[in-house]
Amino acid sequence: MGGRAEEESWPPAVVETHVSTLFMIGRRVYKVKKPVHLDFVDLSTVEDRRRMCTREVELNRRLAPDVYLDVADVVGSDGERCDSVVVMQRMPESRRLTTLVGKGDDVDDALRSIARTVAGFHAAATTSAEISAAATAASVRANWEANFSTMAQFVGPVLDPETASRVAGLARRYLSGRESLFDARIAEGRVRDGHGDLLADDIFCLDDGPRILDCIEFDDSLRFGDVLADVAFLAMDLERIGAPALGARFLDWYREFSAETYPASLAHHYIAYRAHVRSKVACLRVGQGDTDAEGQARRLLEICDEHLQRGRVALVLVGGLPGTGKSTLAAGLGDRLGWTVLRSDELRKDLEGIAHSEHRSDEFGAGMYDREHTAATYRTLVDRAGLLLARGESVILDASWSIGRWREAAQQVAEETASDCVEFRCTAPDSVAVRRLEERLAAGDDVSDATAGVARRMALSADAWPTAVTIDTASSPEEAVSAALQCL
Repeated sequence: MGGRAEEESWPPAVVETHVSTLFMIGRRVYKVKKPVHLDFVDLSTVEDRRRMCTREVELNRRLAPDVYLDVADVVGSDGERCDSVVVMQRMPESRRLTTLVGKGDDVDDALRSIARTVAGFHAAATTSAEISAAATAASVRANWEANFSTMAQFVGPVLDPETASRVAGLARRYLSGRESLFDARIAEGRVRDGHGDLLADDIFCLDDGPRILDCIEFDDSLRFGDVLADVAFLAMDLERIGAPALGARFLDWYREFSAETYPASLAHHYIAYRAHVRSKVACLRVGQGDTDAEGQARRLLEICDEHLQRGRVALVLVGGLPGTGKSTLAAGLGDRLGWTVLRSDELRKDLEGIAHSEHRSDEFGAGMYDREHTAATYRTLVDRAGLLLARGESVILDASWSIGRWREAAQQVAEETASDCVEFRCTAPDSVAVRRLEERLAAGDDVSDATAGVARRMALSADAWPTAVTIDTASSPEEAVSAALQCL
């Protein structure tokens, strides 16, 4: 195998995990299953362990056929089989992905190769109705709940109670509003029998390509899932070892090779889930007497918390009278955050069937701007936002929001999709707003038809907006965006 010649010696070593012990002797590894009975795996009997060894070799040959050699029997002095062992080729420690990242080596080419390999693996991986069922919102929730149950005894003694409580609330909230997103992923064929445990420690970057080891063999359902959940494991693990930028690039390369599309919130959710799983594993190691695992368990729970917070789905209302800078603020926030921006001025003309560049001189409350057209515009604006929120996309709605009942409709759709609703009301001195309107109309390159007269009429009929955060846009657009970002 490429990369082995550099290893001049193969010192003996013993490595222990929560379910196995690995004995490294020369160029061979002998992996023995522990006789444990945990809530997710039962290895109590000799036959249980034999079955798991056989399954491990069978499954891991999908990605590393030349590493997993055989299953051998361990025979006692009486000649009877007393255990089984997985026999493997030993990988060079210097080519372990964790080692390379830790040394600061340039691993971009290796990560691209890993992303390409995993994308091809996923494309050919098995899928079925049973496998797809593992990626519904209800199934993903059940996995979280199982983790919460297992980790409950460690909250307090090992894990920070406040962080653990926040993680549980955020995970449940995301899932409760996103059923259509998970259903869409299933319909798109994104659910496969994957690896289930993509960790940097188990990936070796050899000259002739990566060797990806140690998939989950003890429970098929833990390999079944969204392909994004599979690759999110490695993105999380790279962050755990101090290389979050590498994790982000790996996801980008995987997206490229797999022609993937997904909302950023879903990637954050799955990264958080994978961190939670590894925190659980670290907690179990603490329960087995490994006190060094305590810090790892806490750090992994913090990573989980960070990504759940970054993955919160938000509906942002950006409003105000014409000329107060609401469209500039909405566009600035959309650019900075990568969120979808829907603008009422554009949607109103779309519904009317006219080009955005076509201008109408209808008075306030008349023609295209009468009550019926305005109601249709806001109803469609809120409905479209609801569809995007349910699919995990944060949305910024750019409109005047001067009518309270339409703000209430937006708040309701945010509640129905378990999304945060943030409201901004833009203000500017009258002289500034009037100047902006005059310059915009003179340029003729904006979709809005509003004039200073329209702005005055709207101000007289506008409902109070006590729930909004006021953003003064009189200074630069950058300062207004910064002020809004602080609130977000």
